[in-house]
Amino acid sequence: MVYGLSSTRYNSRMSELRPVDYLVIGHVAVDLTPTGNQLGGTASYSALTALAMGMRVGIVTSAGEDAPLHILNGIQIVNLPTERSTVFENTKTEHGRRQTLHHRAASISFEHIPQLWRNTPIVHLAPIAQEVNPAMAGSFTSSWVGVTPQGWMRAWDENGSVTAQAWENSEQILGQVGGVVMSLEDVARDLELVEWMAHHTSLFCLTEGNQGAVLHWHGDRRRFRPYSVEEVDATGAGDIFAAAFFVRLYHTRDPWEAARFATNLAAFSVTRVGLQGIPTLEEIEQCKMEVLS
Repeated sequence: MVYGLSSTRYNSRMSELRPVDYLVIGHVAVDLTPTGNQLGGTASYSALTALAMGMRVGIVTSAGEDAPLHILNGIQIVNLPTERSTVFENTKTEHGRRQTLHHRAASISFEHIPQLWRNTPIVHLAPIAQEVNPAMAGSFTSSWVGVTPQGWMRAWDENGSVTAQAWENSEQILGQVGGVVMSLEDVARDLELVEWMAHHTSLFCLTEGNQGAVLHWHGDRRRFRPYSVEEVDATGAGDIFAAAFFVRLYHTRDPWEAARFATNLAAFSVTRVGLQGIPTLEEIEQCKMEVLS
């Protein structure tokens, strides 16, 4: 169910909210693709993954009528008013991917988080376009907070052309959260920066595409190799990994086991296109059995 903050029935509708186990904060996106517009964004992929893993899920986002939020069936959504959603277009070039931001929806602050959800067990800060106030990293004092910071590491010009930028105040945020998941591309393959970030946070996981993931914890580092699969579409694989890692860590309290589980589950996701890559119950159970065997 979607709850719009612009509604005159806001207070009464907020009373209809139910507690959640997994709260994602960040924009869903409308992705422009050659085959048509698709729902995307970390919030979409991670929320659906957590739902598939049996969690009660909520999203605080900002999306317009152009976003097909009905796809997020079974997830409670608090939606900040905006005329249009955050819209991205990714174009393949001979020099790699060129990303364009055509529109950015409303910013999200702690004041937008319903009171009922401020003690959610797992809070996932999932910015994709500088929309999540970084101060929220220290605001959920009763929650385990995980971060996928790629949206704090993006800038864009007047034409919407997206470029990488340094993560401002990263040291402060790293020290406040329970765990961070990011990709090798997010850090422009700067392994010295990876080591620095890992040193400043309690749990740091770097995803490396078909090479799997590397987890840094308590000064130790371990690599986890994924299943060997035929890649069809890697869109959202990192977001699926993050949610799987956060949820499995919550259940097992074992970061190594959680990283192995998430690596295997994310591998399944690249064999299908877009949100079709959300894990199935059979895949989830198979990955559980693999890490326990």
